[in-house]
Amino acid sequence: MELKSFSSNSLSTFEVGKFSSTLFSNFRHIFGVRYSTQFKFHRDKAVIYSVGSDDFEAKTNSYCINGMNGSTSSLYYRNLILDAFDDEYGGVLIDPNRLPHNTYAFASMLCLSLSHWKKKGKKGVWLKLPLEQSDLVPIAVKEGFQYHHAEPGYVMLTYWIPDGPCMLPANASHQVGIGGFVINDNNEVLVVQEKHCSPATLGLWKIPTGFIHEAEEIYTGAVREVKEETGIDTEFIEIIAFRHVHNVAFEKSDLFFICMLRPLSSKITVDDLEIEAAKWMPLVEFVEQPLIQEDSMFKKIVDIFIARLGKRYCGLSTHQVVSKFDGKISSLYYNVIEDDNCVGK
Repeated sequence: MELKSFSSNSLSTFEVGKFSSTLFSNFRHIFGVRYSTQFKFHRDKAVIYSVGSDDFEAKTNSYCINGMNGSTSSLYYRNLILDAFDDEYGGVLIDPNRLPHNTYAFASMLCLSLSHWKKKGKKGVWLKLPLEQSDLVPIAVKEGFQYHHAEPGYVMLTYWIPDGPCMLPANASHQVGIGGFVINDNNEVLVVQEKHCSPATLGLWKIPTGFIHEAEEIYTGAVREVKEETGIDTEFIEIIAFRHVHNVAFEKSDLFFICMLRPLSSKITVDDLEIEAAKWMPLVEFVEQPLIQEDSMFKKIVDIFIARLGKRYCGLSTHQVVSKFDGKISSLYYNVIEDDNCVGK
């Protein structure tokens, strides 16, 4: 029996008990022996016992990874480095579709990969772990990875290799909300009362509001929210104002865009899950609500809206433009004034 041992520093900070079958296959080709899948991790070195054809002798000579050279080392590294893609900022993105399922193999391969990327001068490492492989999270954290963000199907972790402060971009810092100011030809505002609201806004008739979905435009989100809560079809005209506030939900900041919309229908159909009631309310009654009059921000928003109706204020309409920086279509919001009048939709 042959014994091949590796420095624990070269493998992992974890106590490894097994490698994947791929690892054993590599050793068979490298060392030219038949083997049994016996792998033990001693205090100072990982030891692989492989059964030869003629003898059952244990040898104690260390075969460290750093001691390999030539084609043997290259072959070893090619099979034990995690599959990854280079990013444009000198970092790597580990392929989430080719992660080993064996936790022991992942631990060792992760440590070897970090050492390899450090020698290559790489900077940031991005590790996306699918929900079904969440057992790999504590291994990555113990190796030095930090949480970046999470979605329903995965968690993203990062590792900064160079000395000094991490230069990787932080997780998203804002949530984006919208409110739809809809007024009809009778000078009535579309308003709702929510089923679930804070005590401070209890009884308030307010404009429909909500959050922008992932990859959704502000103007389409405003139209969608009004439709979902009231059943009213609308057309986006302008953003008339927006609010920026911090430490709102889970210590995130909030951007809230107030949009002016034109109604395309009139029959209200209330969303029973979120909305207690909805109606068309005369603008004067809406403005005179005590909660509107007593709140400086609400009152200012209403003043801006009334100024826009009187063409004394110009909001931001959306324009589709393409930038050469990324080649993508973007929505650019700005106002257009002709003959002292705001040109909107």
